[in-house]
Amino acid sequence: MGAAFDDELINSVAGIIGMEARALNNFGHAGLDFFTPNINPFKDPRWGHGQETPGEDTLHLSNYMYNLVVGLQGGLDPSPYYQVVAMCKHLPGYDLENWEGNLRFKFNAVITTQDLSEYYLPPFQACLCDAKAGAAMCSYNAVNGIPLCTDSYLLQDILRDLWGFGQDRWVSFCSADIYNSHKYTATPQQAAADALIAGTDVDCGNFYSEWLPTAYNQSLIMEAQLRTTLTRQYASLIRLGYFDPAEGQSYCSYNWSNVNTPNAQKLAYQAAVEGMVLLKNDGTLPLSGNVKTIALIGPWVNATTQIQANYRGATPYLISPLMGAMQHRYNIKYIMGTSISTTSTDGFAAAVAAAKAADTVIYAGGMDLSVEDEANDHLNITWPGNQLNLITELQAVGKPFVVAQFGGGQVDNTALKGAASVNAIVWGGYPGQSGGQALFNILTGKVTPAGCLPVTQYPAGYVNEIPMMDMNLCPHGTSPGCTYKWYTGTPVYPLRYGEHYTTFGFGWSKAPTNTYNIQQLVNAGQGATYIDTTTLDTLAIDVTNTGKVTSDYVALLFASGQYGPTLYPNKSLVTYT
Repeated sequence: MGAAFDDELINSVAGIIGMEARALNNFGHAGLDFFTPNINPFKDPRWGHGQETPGEDTLHLSNYMYNLVVGLQGGLDPSPYYQVVAMCKHLPGYDLENWEGNLRFKFNAVITTQDLSEYYLPPFQACLCDAKAGAAMCSYNAVNGIPLCTDSYLLQDILRDLWGFGQDRWVSFCSADIYNSHKYTATPQQAAADALIAGTDVDCGNFYSEWLPTAYNQSLIMEAQLRTTLTRQYASLIRLGYFDPAEGQSYCSYNWSNVNTPNAQKLAYQAAVEGMVLLKNDGTLPLSGNVKTIALIGPWVNATTQIQANYRGATPYLISPLMGAMQHRYNIKYIMGTSISTTSTDGFAAAVAAAKAADTVIYAGGMDLSVEDEANDHLNITWPGNQLNLITELQAVGKPFVVAQFGGGQVDNTALKGAASVNAIVWGGYPGQSGGQALFNILTGKVTPAGCLPVTQYPAGYVNEIPMMDMNLCPHGTSPGCTYKWYTGTPVYPLRYGEHYTTFGFGWSKAPTNTYNIQQLVNAGQGATYIDTTTLDTLAIDVTNTGKVTSDYVALLFASGQYGPTLYPNKSLVTYT
């Protein structure tokens, strides 16, 4: 590039650095904008974007993301080529959307060092340090007064120095919020300079391309800093094999034979089945063979694209609950009855009539993208619209009654949990292309449910006890705390809750020791890459199916106790299998 950048070159360089991330996909096989997993813990049930995250527990999140990233990239730091670059987002403290007028672009998340290190950062450490993801995206918000994309402590001291996020990996951001929203700098060129110097390499908008030339001409950034960020970007492309012949590159070797394979279809179905959770059952499920006519009622009954959630890919087919019921050859009476958020009762009478003419009634509803999505938080955690009103009328019919609840977040099921006239509840999340098939295979007992809730289901009054913008996990003031680790109230259903069609017995294969010598544990961990992740002990348990139905079982081990300074968490998940 020569000893110095001239005006033409600096504008060209700024254009490269400011290149929209989606355009990077045109480089042939980067796929950067299609593999950006959201790994923020689902701290608040009102968060519209929370549907994209795997749950609220950091150990579960960390293990999930590690395996996802290794799978996406084609191995653990694969050589010579990445399959794709996985970008972990949004680093960290991103937990609200449109609160108080699109607050996510200017929100200052006040987070204690303890919460940051114990809760908000561990999934990113697993993704960026352990799984060696090729890219990271900093969040729109600030943490403790510093916009995250200008936070050198986070992006340099933690990300690169402590976690070893290499120079062949890069950091992106997706808005000019530093200047326009946070008002962090007096000029936009200073905002661009601060972000670049802190370690933000790519702007997926046009802020860098517009203001980096001015920042350079005003000596706010140096040539060496531009070279560093360009090196990171091009190193990533080299790792993708962009500059090499296509032969041998895993992504370029794919063709239509790799699309919609039998194994992929099987995996989509398996994910749908294993992701569903049986919340309540009085013996009505699995459905008796004597059931011939079912009334299918609710706004999710004929869901197709609705079952995919946001950021979905193209699918070869979409199996709605209605189609799933048809596969079992039921005589079906289908009435929508109501929509997700309406107050109209026009469909109630037809729904009740269908219920009276059926052997069993199945209501499928809950939330969808109309009430929870990126840029769309919800103010409460009750069933939206008049769905509970319709459910109440269907209960009064007196037929066996099953509620299938869908959506990424949870709504308060207190009224359904305590009602004898609601015989069973199944939570299905956003089950994807085989969702309807998975639901009815569970309802009929073709497969057995063994899933556990990945988030806490709070009572509706929770939203009045803790402000959405309160990032503290521990109980304080009027706040009862949040997540299963700290919540002092009584959840409707706790994290990891899930019933089965059978029963289980448990016992120690070998009773664990009562005490441990801390110094011996530290000494034993000296050979580990990270001493804080060294195995403490191996605990062997016996799990026995004491019923008559074959079933999976998820065993989880929690630690609890009152040691060290207060406050103490209720419990913490330490392992599972």
